[in-house]
Amino acid sequence: EEKRKYHQGPVNPSHATFDLFVQAQTCKDVKHHFTQLCRQLEIDPKDFGSFYAKLKERLNYWKAKALWTKLDKRASHEDYQQGKVCTKNKCLVLGAGPCGLRVAIELSLLGAQVVLLEKRETFSRNNVLHLWPYTIYDLRELGAKKFYGKFCSGSLDHISIRQLQLILLKVALLLGVEVHTGVEFQGLIEPSGENGISLFQNVAFHQLSFLFFFLPKLSGFKHKELRGKLAIGITANFINRHTAAETQVEEISGVARIYNQKFFQELLNETGRHPSAGPCKCGLRGFVQLFCSESRRPAGCGDVRLHLHAPC
Repeated sequence: EEKRKYHQGPVNPSHATFDLFVQAQTCKDVKHHFTQLCRQLEIDPKDFGSFYAKLKERLNYWKAKALWTKLDKRASHEDYQQGKVCTKNKCLVLGAGPCGLRVAIELSLLGAQVVLLEKRETFSRNNVLHLWPYTIYDLRELGAKKFYGKFCSGSLDHISIRQLQLILLKVALLLGVEVHTGVEFQGLIEPSGENGISLFQNVAFHQLSFLFFFLPKLSGFKHKELRGKLAIGITANFINRHTAAETQVEEISGVARIYNQKFFQELLNETGRHPSAGPCKCGLRGFVQLFCSESRRPAGCGDVRLHLHAPC
């Protein structure tokens, strides 16, 4: 019966729309099909408290049920306390990058009302990320494979930022996160009198009236900000002479030491030093150096294949 349904395709319009939502490959299409799905099912996506439950109840589709099983299993974790940990919290997330979307998902699972703003309207970052094993496990628990069938198939452990954003955006929307693209956060209006905190934005005021976060009367408030230093990578490309020695050199990326620890430990035991030792001749500190093709020892006399600079 399930195979017959698969080959015939969905008859119910909402089932077809769900398929388009799952398969969508642009931010615009994801949001469009999600909005259409909500209309067909007569569900208000801003009703965050009951949105997911109503969605599961009204979208009685076998493909969707497989996803609900994944998300329900994740939501049943004891840390979420059945979504009651943050029921009194209204959270604003700035930026729909992988981290911003993942934070929004986590807050929603904890029961918070989540609003996410992204100043861009497209996902265009095609940089490929290496995924740690625990990250792969986390994404699989959120149903990543349902949205992107090639996700970490076989020995693959990487994904483009754009594809990761699409996966997380779809999960966030299904869990009731309110996502607004083309909206830039510009600052805060501190509370005065009975008013709560509101936000500056680059669109008409009435369109974002929901962005009032009411707090007790305060004469200013403290906040903490954490920013990581930016890293600059410099790659030196040398002519491949196609010698036997060249073909025997193992590829070593700038972050290989983190996830290929056995190789680097053996290297340390053999040479007595780590490959990342500075300063470099150019005066910068904190670089990763590749090795002479014959001994694997740090190369000299211009034989260095590549070095990367990053903050110390």
